[in-house]
Amino acid sequence: MSNLDHQTVELALIALIALAMLAQAIVMFAAFLVVRKAARTADEKFDAFQSSVTPLIDNTRVLVTRLAPKIEQTTDDLAALTHSLRVQTADVQSAANEMIARARIQATRLDAMLSHVLDTLDRTGHFMTDAVNKPIRQFSAILASVKAVVESLRSGVPESGSHPDSRSSDHDMFV
Repeated sequence: MSNLDHQTVELALIALIALAMLAQAIVMFAAFLVVRKAARTADEKFDAFQSSVTPLIDNTRVLVTRLAPKIEQTTDDLAALTHSLRVQTADVQSAANEMIARARIQATRLDAMLSHVLDTLDRTGHFMTDAVNKPIRQFSAILASVKAVVESLRSGVPESGSHPDSRSSDHDMFV
């Protein structure tokens, strides 16, 4: 019986191993089916994604193809505009510098002319002052001398100590 038991145990173990292998095969087959279904689903989703993205990529490619020359032209136009603005700015700066230089020259000329006019007016004023004051001083001196003569004739000969103001009256005559 020991032999039989040993064979029975071996047989039971082989049956158990076969059963485990069958269960493993069933699990592997089920896993295969799940992976195959997931692959089909992923493939379908990828195809759907590709079919929705492909027109977008094609439209973008067409748009870029159409816009590339326009973008290049716009870039060239902007470069030309920038160059033109630089040239015009340089011209305006040159004209402004020239106008400022001319304004400075004219201001210098105007300053010189006004200085000359004011100097002439100052000299004319001094001349007129001298021309008017000199005859007035002479006339005043003549009047003072006439007054002194008239007073001396009226009062007679003055005594030497009687007029303490004689110095001040002489001083009035000297103008």
